[in-house]
Amino acid sequence: QVQLVESGGGLVQPGGSLRLSCTASGSIFSSYAMGWYRQAPGKQREFVAVITRVSITNYADSVKGRFTISRDNAENTVNLQMNSLKLDDTAVYYCNSVPPRSAWGQGTQVTVSS
Repeated sequence: QVQLVESGGGLVQPGGSLRLSCTASGSIFSSYAMGWYRQAPGKQREFVAVITRVSITNYADSVKGRFTISRDNAENTVNLQMNSLKLDDTAVYYCNSVPPRSAWGQGTQVTVSS
């Protein structure tokens, strides 16, 4: 059974940085492109970034140029470096395959506030 565990969230001021990590158990990591999603209060979950098995990346327009996704195939982890954070980046961040195939983990809360 696949388990997704996200970490690294926190409270940060606008313009600050955070680095999120996700560890994926099971075969999902080695079989599929992996991505990050987020859900802000009162909104639907949305796509943030994706990285393929050969590390081709793509981003939502709202985060392009500020966020960087990476993966460590040896450790089954996918990371999201978030720079120049904005108030609108406040959300719970989740990882999953792209498109999502597994049950969602608990996510990690990112709060951008002055």
